[in-house]
Amino acid sequence: MIIAERKERQVSILEAAENNQEFLRSIFMGCSNGTGHSKLQKYIEQVLFETPSFLKHHVGFGKGSVKELSGKFTNTLIRRQSEKNSNEVIIDLINNIVPYAVNVASPYFVGHMTSAIPPFMIQLKAIAAALNQNVVKLETSGVVSLVEKQVLAKIHRLIYRRTQDFYDHHVQNQDTTLGCFTEGGTVANITALWAARDALLAPRDGFGGVEKEGVEAGYRAYGIDRCIVLVSRLGHYSLRKAGGILGIGSENIIPVEVDENSRINIHSLAKKIEEIKSESSRNRLLAIVGIGGTTETGTIDPLKEMGEICAENGVHFHVDAAWGGPALLSEKYSYLLEGIDLADSVTIDGHKQFYMPMSSGMVYFKDPYIMNNVSYRANYIIRDGSGDLGIRSASGSREANSLILHSALRIMGARGYGLLVEHGIETARQLAEEIMRRPDFHLVTPPELNILTYQIYPEHYGRILEDSPDKEEIIYQNINEINRTIQRQQRECGIGFVSRTVLVNKNAPYREKVVLRIVIANPMTNMDILKEVIDEQEQIYKSILPGYELNL
Repeated sequence: MIIAERKERQVSILEAAENNQEFLRSIFMGCSNGTGHSKLQKYIEQVLFETPSFLKHHVGFGKGSVKELSGKFTNTLIRRQSEKNSNEVIIDLINNIVPYAVNVASPYFVGHMTSAIPPFMIQLKAIAAALNQNVVKLETSGVVSLVEKQVLAKIHRLIYRRTQDFYDHHVQNQDTTLGCFTEGGTVANITALWAARDALLAPRDGFGGVEKEGVEAGYRAYGIDRCIVLVSRLGHYSLRKAGGILGIGSENIIPVEVDENSRINIHSLAKKIEEIKSESSRNRLLAIVGIGGTTETGTIDPLKEMGEICAENGVHFHVDAAWGGPALLSEKYSYLLEGIDLADSVTIDGHKQFYMPMSSGMVYFKDPYIMNNVSYRANYIIRDGSGDLGIRSASGSREANSLILHSALRIMGARGYGLLVEHGIETARQLAEEIMRRPDFHLVTPPELNILTYQIYPEHYGRILEDSPDKEEIIYQNINEINRTIQRQQRECGIGFVSRTVLVNKNAPYREKVVLRIVIANPMTNMDILKEVIDEQEQIYKSILPGYELNL
């Protein structure tokens, strides 16, 4: 009896093992050709071929508010058994999640830097996912690591324009780093300042270097009390993150005032440098950051002048061109980034104006040896002489985004990317002219690239201010609240979507100005669409204005 039960249990265990193996085989080897696959294919085709009915549906937060939707996603238990097969899950995804996602592919979605991507990008992303290469080591990427070094050299050459001999020497050199891919612009900026910090506090006279011994020991070795990074007040918040992560402190990422064109004020920058030097000989400038297309206004700092100032002061010059970097591919507008070749490091995002899928960043270095101070090795990977890209990188695992950019450059060419850049800039300029023609609209920051900000500013408010200066405070409060309300209402139930931000002007009577912000990245966005978007804003404005007249 006992033997029979034991045999029965063994059979049961074997059957369970076979069932488990069959389940895993179906997951990894199965092919979803059922209803879910066809429905997914139909959805992708809608996105790719941009059918009007799909692209003109609501582009804000979708069919429900975040608060309402959050109630559907509160179950925190993972079921032991499979709930559904892959076809069923795909159908569920399309029916219950996709309709509530933000339609960033719509040409009416002009509020953020996230936009439509070309159909081939989705195909390339699928290939990269199917290959599942980990590009930080050759043993899990092979030729893809070599492709990555090549494409990094191509963009490096676009920025720095070094000689053919230089690139022949470094393109596949295992001992040098022209740049590296990162998970986004934030990590790229952190990597750039990481390299700058380690170059400043390098090993010397019994000190093993900041990377080994830490910031406190580095300050002692070099007789420093604090390291400082200077950047325009419109600099990206990732730089403050870098200050915290690198141990120099976010408070030491010091903002510099901007001029009337929202570019860093060179006079203020020079003054700030002198102040830092005069405060204490134990202060040290770690880096000065120029912006190649600010997030809020799209403006470009005077990079050439900043580069010259950095050279005069022996300071690392970093350019955050996460947004504007691809303008280098435009014959008409590459001049806007004059001086970027003076930078010691440059950030560019792939998922912005290279139109790659989320998310991809890059950082480039003028000195191919600067990353040697931050190299790491392990016995099982990234060994000496291995050529593994992870030796000099913040990432321990990374997907093959380089394969996507490598292919995209071949498909688009410089001319193709240049056309995208030119469409955005020129359409933004046309929109600026349209805004200036409307009496109740006020252009705040004209477009230098393809971003502009503006306000709904009731024309008669100017006359009220002239007659009753004592109402200045309530007037500006009203203007800010009108613009908040317009953006909110359009986002929730309009045909278009623009974003809003707050610009600060220390010289204005009321420093904080709520502005509407448009980013023109989608090449399908044209003036007819943009007129529809601002026409809708004008309608909302007229409907809400009476409520703001009562307090005047």
